Amino acid sequence: MRSLTATRPCPWFALRLLWGQTFALFAFGDTPAQGAARTTLSLDGAWQFALKTEGESQVAAPALAWREVQVPHDWAWEAGPRNGGAQGERGGYRLGGVGWYQKTFTLPASMQGRRVVLQFDGVYRNATVYLNQTALGTRPYGYLSFEYEITRVVREGVNTVMVRVDNSLEPSARWHHPCGIYGSVRLEASHPEARLVRDSIFITTPSVSSELATVQVAAEIHGERAKRLELEVTGPDGHPVGRWELAAGTRVEHTFTVRDPQRWGPGSPSLYRATLSLFTDDPDGPADILRVPFGIRSLAWDAQRGFFLNGQPFKIIGMCEHLTGGPVGGAWSPTLLEWKLRLLQSMGVNAVRTAHNPALPMFYELCDRLGLLVMNEAFDGWKRKAEFDYGALHFDEWWERDLSDFIRRDRNHPSVILWSVGNETDGAIAEALVAHCHELDPTRLVSSGAAGTEAMDIIGINGFSERLSFFSEGPFERPFIASEAPHTWQVRGFYKTKTWYRNGFPNEHQDPFPIPDLEPEEIFTSALMPAAEQANPKQVFNSSYDNATVRINNRQHWEKVRDLDWISGFFRWTGFDYPGEAGFVHGGWPFHSFMGGALDLAGFPKDLFFFYQSQWTQAPVLHLLPHWTHPRMPEGTLIPVHAYTNAAEVELFLNGKSLGVERPGTAWDEMQCEWRVPWRPGELTVVGRDEKGREVTRQVMRTAGPPARIEGTTEDLGGGTALVTLSTVDAQGVLYPYGENRLFVSVPPSVRIRAFENGHPADCDPPVASDRRAFMGLARIFLEFSHGSDTPAPMLTVGAILGERRQLTSDRVHIDLRHFDLGGTEARGGAERIHYTTDGSEPTRESPRYADPFAVPAEATVKAVVYRGADAILRLEESFGPDRGLHWETP
Repeated sequence: MRSLTATRPCPWFALRLLWGQTFALFAFGDTPAQGAARTTLSLDGAWQFALKTEGESQVAAPALAWREVQVPHDWAWEAGPRNGGAQGERGGYRLGGVGWYQKTFTLPASMQGRRVVLQFDGVYRNATVYLNQTALGTRPYGYLSFEYEITRVVREGVNTVMVRVDNSLEPSARWHHPCGIYGSVRLEASHPEARLVRDSIFITTPSVSSELATVQVAAEIHGERAKRLELEVTGPDGHPVGRWELAAGTRVEHTFTVRDPQRWGPGSPSLYRATLSLFTDDPDGPADILRVPFGIRSLAWDAQRGFFLNGQPFKIIGMCEHLTGGPVGGAWSPTLLEWKLRLLQSMGVNAVRTAHNPALPMFYELCDRLGLLVMNEAFDGWKRKAEFDYGALHFDEWWERDLSDFIRRDRNHPSVILWSVGNETDGAIAEALVAHCHELDPTRLVSSGAAGTEAMDIIGINGFSERLSFFSEGPFERPFIASEAPHTWQVRGFYKTKTWYRNGFPNEHQDPFPIPDLEPEEIFTSALMPAAEQANPKQVFNSSYDNATVRINNRQHWEKVRDLDWISGFFRWTGFDYPGEAGFVHGGWPFHSFMGGALDLAGFPKDLFFFYQSQWTQAPVLHLLPHWTHPRMPEGTLIPVHAYTNAAEVELFLNGKSLGVERPGTAWDEMQCEWRVPWRPGELTVVGRDEKGREVTRQVMRTAGPPARIEGTTEDLGGGTALVTLSTVDAQGVLYPYGENRLFVSVPPSVRIRAFENGHPADCDPPVASDRRAFMGLARIFLEFSHGSDTPAPMLTVGAILGERRQLTSDRVHIDLRHFDLGGTEARGGAERIHYTTDGSEPTRESPRYADPFAVPAEATVKAVVYRGADAILRLEESFGPDRGLHWETP
């Protein structure tokens, strides 16, 4: 295949030829070989940690206040938002500081006398590593894996590794960044005189068809004792494809063919496996082994016709994702990261942009296995964008080494289809960055998010690709992808009928699409705070109708992307909400999180999620909005009711009476079915039918009374991870969609709370806690636990004092208790005793025992204690009054 490393400027006709060629790449599995050839020792788990938010600390300073934490770890996320937090509004008001980590380990006998390397998957940032008081080095960039050889420093007995993580200069990013050792840590031992160089392995295919793939394998070898290399390839079914013996030099290359290849792609992420075994003259077996899962696939880009995968036109449907988007900051486990990616896939997403930095190694392995395409991004800026960011302090000195390590680490993943070298930045360095990518990987093209566009192979444009005038400008002379579009805001369960633009309408700079109001006057009344208390007009919840935006709504954007072939695809901003960017977007404190995701911080889908599902998936989809509970709504008020569906037709019923049949269309303003329904309490039912009029799906929404019970489900995600989804419901089990009562949880010692999250973008409680308010009726607990195969799964207990905090329709208070078996079952409490007070005093065994709901005055603080036998297992508290919780105002 022709190299893409031609000296700039390159004639466009030459690039057009390159874009039309096809190629396939291979996934590098980070799984070490079994046996003695190459061994690893995980250093994850318990570490000692100390945080200095001011001043300096020396290595092993006795004044440090150590505590035990679990690595991977993110101290900034764990502490939660704090008004005045060092990361500022850009970082969601999280902490910075200098963190120290230390861990002792005993070098296993199997690693003694071998070449030993200490590996880190991710540390943010300025990580200085010490082993036995010897400084190994400092790595400034916080988003790359790195390692140090420690053969001459490590001891046969007990060793101590320490890491100083310096986030004393903040803000260092334009969004919340993790702080600490947020990725896995391990030792790896290999043969001291004969080994494969892991990141030198590069497997490509010069040609791919459905009948035949030509595969090229290249690897570097270190050590004079290496004599021969054995290459063995197995197919996705585990059956052998071929086996070859090669002479071992400093560099080995081999070409072979695969007949009838099973090509990798979304929907069919078929992975082969290559095993490279390096031998010396020793008769005891291989000196080194690396097992490399790989996938065969072809890519092509065309300026007129878009993107092609495996020879077929393919529309990239992507989401931009920050590492910290979702419930656990930067400290993901493999199980939780897979949960996150599968949620995106269930929406119909087939691609992710790693905005705006490399992801953890396990991310790419998961994308390979799940069949997700990746636009792999190296940097945010090439110069200062935040006051103390990488672009300002380290880019000039470190970019070449960091970009090299980035590409060599990730270039064997079939999921990675495009390199991105920057985001919303500029500079003459763009040409050098692109050339360096081509040098290290001549099989992929290079793009950016609106950075150095003229130097890029693929034109990537962010928000300006949403402008009204933009869509008449293409096609361009080079292929195009919408690298960050659209931008819309929405809060789960919140609605407004008036269209909202971030910078007003009309706005010549934004060049926005006109989006009609749903009603001439605003009909909804709930809000976060009174207008008089808002620091600025941005401090509002945004509507989950598709009518809160910067320039374009989601339906308008999808219509354009779907119908214009020259748009290869898009990456929406964003899939999940994430902490940070709280000021210029959402007005600042108490807002600390960006509310533009299709899913909130807890992973609860917003209405937008179901719109996308209706357009991108095949299984029956039917989603009705808004909810049908409106305590302050005058009867007869016309409410816009929308249904997102892929059914042929839908019929809406209010209290059993048909309100008409609608069919979804393909134009943006016909993609949803619509009715204007006079408000009255009761039951709203929508029925979806196929082309023959047969019912295929239905949804029922009922008007809810005040919250009276807790309901929940448990999902065992595997790997000792579970999530418990909690809802506050009325006496009949109907979700109260404004529920905001505080939920309290008691867990046994074998259970660790990773996060207690509700998705509220302005709830400033820390995420690792044993209590959290519900938000719009929902909250979710993310847990890790351990138990033996012959012992029952752990049980947790959840309790709450329930009622309308502002007493809009009722002054009645309920106290409820639930038990959840983390193995997947749920049972109501009953063996416990609950005692309570209504005057704010601490309850005792002498306080009234709860039996039935009771009334409270207009201002009240209710407290309760839950006894199991002689032990108090939970203490509950809730306040009621006219100024408590969500604000209600007349529009």
